[in-house]
Amino acid sequence: MSATHTPFSHTPSAPAALSARALLLDMDGTLVNSDTVVERVWRDWALRHGLDPAEALKVVHGRQGYATMALLLPHRPMSENHAENRELLALETADMDGVVPIAGAPGFMKAIADLPHALVTSADAPLARARMGAAGLAMPPVRVTAECVGASKPDPEGFLKGAAELGFTPEDCVVFEDSEAGITAGRAAGMRVVGVGPRAGAFAPDVHVADLTGVAVTAGPHGAFTLTFA
Repeated sequence: MSATHTPFSHTPSAPAALSARALLLDMDGTLVNSDTVVERVWRDWALRHGLDPAEALKVVHGRQGYATMALLLPHRPMSENHAENRELLALETADMDGVVPIAGAPGFMKAIADLPHALVTSADAPLARARMGAAGLAMPPVRVTAECVGASKPDPEGFLKGAAELGFTPEDCVVFEDSEAGITAGRAAGMRVVGVGPRAGAFAPDVHVADLTGVAVTAGPHGAFTLTFA
């Protein structure tokens, strides 16, 4: 992204548009609203460790659990973070109460079904399958889950792997993300970023939308397509 580029939020009178050849999609907060589960599990975890739940919830979104723990308990051995993260993943996978699609996500996923796209999530594969299923959304054939990467967002590894698996360069790809960690990762990967939801607007995505209801996809020549944000 050019250093002089100015991000913008669309308005009904001035719709935004981006051209792309592939899409890389975060899950939680972008396609699936799982905030009630995430906040329930992490609030309990923070209290068990004598931490302020409100402060913990400021950094939990977008990261793998072990990376969140490393930020909040910086002196604890990483092996303990990984072990406890496995426990929290199991708790989250068993708890689908309140998991619903982000507004517009079912229609958006149908619109891109035949276009190159990948799921790039900090969830592991069982949690990703469970949440996408609970939200009634089709799991993309290409997905980069927690097991596929060595570094959590905000590291760009996941998005770069997703682009490579789809066979496209970073410049061809548009990322959909909701969190600071995810938007930072997409930008570090050299990709344009659509920020989705209330958290995203503070982190300067290329386009910011409240949800996916106003996102339209129009096919173009030579495999390209255009995203418009009404």
